[in-house]
Amino acid sequence: MKLETMRRIDFWMGIPLCFLCTQWLRIAGARKGPEKPARILFIELSEMGSTILANPALERAQSAFGSEIFFLIFERNAESVRLLPTVPESNIRTIRASSLLALTLDSLRFLLWVRQAGIDTVIDLELFSRYSALLTGLSSARRRVGFHRFHGEGLYRGEMLTHRLSYNGHMHMAKNFLAMVDALRTPADRLSYSKTLIADDEVRVPQPEIEPARLQRMEDLVREVYPAFTSGFHHIVLINPNSSELLPQRRWPRDNYSTLARRIVEERENTLVLITGSAAEREEALAMQDRLNHPRIRSVAGMHSLRDLVALYHLASVLVTNDSGPAHFSAITPIRSIVLFGPETPSLYGSLGNTESIFAGLACSPCVTAANKKNSACDDPVCMKAISPERVLASVRAALNASEQREAAAKLN
Repeated sequence: MKLETMRRIDFWMGIPLCFLCTQWLRIAGARKGPEKPARILFIELSEMGSTILANPALERAQSAFGSEIFFLIFERNAESVRLLPTVPESNIRTIRASSLLALTLDSLRFLLWVRQAGIDTVIDLELFSRYSALLTGLSSARRRVGFHRFHGEGLYRGEMLTHRLSYNGHMHMAKNFLAMVDALRTPADRLSYSKTLIADDEVRVPQPEIEPARLQRMEDLVREVYPAFTSGFHHIVLINPNSSELLPQRRWPRDNYSTLARRIVEERENTLVLITGSAAEREEALAMQDRLNHPRIRSVAGMHSLRDLVALYHLASVLVTNDSGPAHFSAITPIRSIVLFGPETPSLYGSLGNTESIFAGLACSPCVTAANKKNSACDDPVCMKAISPERVLASVRAALNASEQREAAAKLN
């Protein structure tokens, strides 16, 4: 289903269903379960990058309670959960969002499974989604954690949580997620959970090793699109133009990406610019390659899986992307990522890896928030146009210089 269709369903069906579910829970109450969380289900359906941001919270739940961790996500986004080993494959549950019928059937299957699996704790990571609130409430788990509106207007999700948190729009999302786990460690009821201090060093993500065979496959792919590629000589710069319709306001202008790519290869003979993207973005990436018509600017969009893309990050020196999934996937690799922000803010959604965030900081930014369900009225993203290719090129130069210095130092040693 299209995003706007899902928003309308969430509003017109979600509000009355949340009201009815609230009344049912007041009568039926919650299922009994162990005193300490033993089987915790995290719900994050729609944001692939948020699965990386949530990983510190998942790890904290494991270490604090020794719990078994489960994860629920839309089927199309499930591969992002598999990038880190925190959740076993058998504990990843999916819901299809291809149609209303598929969504309904899978929701009913989930409600059956959540009881059979003995889930005693559900943590809803979504920002005021009524659909995820319904799944959380109807799970009838003993502990149900999520964001609550309190005195805020709109965004009604009923009264289905046992641990209600205030969403903090001034704190990084990874810390918001950690606060949800901390709420479970609070001995008494509080309004609101969780009143804890979360330090910056608590929001790190691991960098798992990549299988040598996958690295070799990516090196072979690079040679497929550019046969003259020489490992140890060429430095790979990845650009992710991201032509997704999910939030078009966050796109950096195509001409800017083109100018950046051309300047990079003109300045350095040992650089190779690769255009990445999904299969749906392949045609647009190939069109960019054809327009630039340079042997060292090639497209690999649609030629790699998500796991392959992470392996490619290990081979490359720099990634340039707007605020989207790849910015967060790169955090589990050593690559230097340069992330361009406009409708959203790096204060909330900055990558947890080796990254530099570029943000024009206009008076209207950020315009995409939890309050408007990421549905900005902006039809002219000046905030992204204000970031010049020259500004981004300066950061790419610095990253490539640092990479060359590390290589030179390694050779001396």
